Amino acid sequence: MSGANVDQAQPMNGADAHAGAPDQQSTDTSPLASQGGTRPDASKQPGQPPGDAFDFDVTIVGAGPVGLALAGWLARRSATRALSVALIDAREPESAASDPRAIAVSQGSRMILEPLRWPADATAIHRIHVSQRGHFGRTLIDHAEHGLPALGYVLRYGSIVQALAQRVQATPVHWFKSTTAQAPVQENDGVTLRVEHVSGTRTLRTRLLVSAEGGLFHEQQARGGGTRDYGQTALVGTVSVSAPRPHVAWERFTSQGPIALLPTGGARGADFALVWCCTPEEAARRAQLPDDAFLHELGVAFGDRMGRFTKISARAAFPLGLNSVDALVNGRVVAIGNAAQTLHPVAGQGLNLGLRDAHALADALAQHGASPLALAAFARSRALDRRLTIGATDTLARLFTIDFPALGSLRGLALTALEFVPPVKTALARQMIFGQRR
Repeated sequence: MSGANVDQAQPMNGADAHAGAPDQQSTDTSPLASQGGTRPDASKQPGQPPGDAFDFDVTIVGAGPVGLALAGWLARRSATRALSVALIDAREPESAASDPRAIAVSQGSRMILEPLRWPADATAIHRIHVSQRGHFGRTLIDHAEHGLPALGYVLRYGSIVQALAQRVQATPVHWFKSTTAQAPVQENDGVTLRVEHVSGTRTLRTRLLVSAEGGLFHEQQARGGGTRDYGQTALVGTVSVSAPRPHVAWERFTSQGPIALLPTGGARGADFALVWCCTPEEAARRAQLPDDAFLHELGVAFGDRMGRFTKISARAAFPLGLNSVDALVNGRVVAIGNAAQTLHPVAGQGLNLGLRDAHALADALAQHGASPLALAAFARSRALDRRLTIGATDTLARLFTIDFPALGSLRGLALTALEFVPPVKTALARQMIFGQRR
């Protein structure tokens, strides 16, 4: 579901593309099982008239990092403005806690997440090396230049979900697990939402509905704000190298798409998360290669900056595209995170932008309550950051794949020029680390 089309007859899955939430405390498997709260009225039926008592002030559909963070932040702010909050989670208990995939979280995201809980297994990124294959030019971004302990961090997806889930479980947030939400119905004063569980179906009424669910690009319907198929597929996995540079992240642009290597630690700091973007045809061919042949081709594409690639594990692939809503708010429904914008992984901005969405929404709800005024304030506060981040990501994804010699030289000049124009380099880096805040 997107905030721009709230009445389409399709289920809201209740989890983002990768996430669910571990359930280590509750043994109640009914669809209205709550963590730390009471059950809402289970007698409500579909089609009841507006004006009935609300079950919740805010209902969040999606229990990935963005939905969990929003629930946690709202619970922290309950001392100043108490809001009843529900979290709809389609995943089975503990399904996300073991997810081994690596994600990048900026220093700005760490700063807003730490009051909730920060995973212990994060690997710091101290330097980012950006270059392009077959052309001169490169730029380096170092944490010391910006007075930061790190530019960002790499951690397991399961780690951040588990850490946030443990925080939310200790709050009065009502967590409906293994439960799916159907298409919402808007009314003048709220939203009616039908939820389904193997034990039965119930209807909830909420003042505001937040869509924080995700989904991969190729599984989504066009959202109306901008859709683009990049004609690229991302090959992901974990690789080991013979001459590692710990705490250095790499972005290497090629004519088919970028190659990113993110430090994940491991023995001697030799393990890196790989995101290799290429054409769907090449991705299909490479997916069938034996490990040795795959690593050889990766070495040719990336170069020998860290010696040889010696090992690859957990290979997977997924198509890449841009899909964003035009307006974050539609009546009393608001989209955040991957429900609002699915981005190309270049520069690793998707999750960070979604966390800023959630943080700004929590601020607006704490100030204005569960009201249309809060949603209007939220939408205004997010406009500039979304426009700049989506635009920059889309430009990078397309600009460096144009295989034209003269343009390659211009790109090389631009990368090199950043080293000699510190204010521009700093502005770009801080946008990627902190975004725009109002």
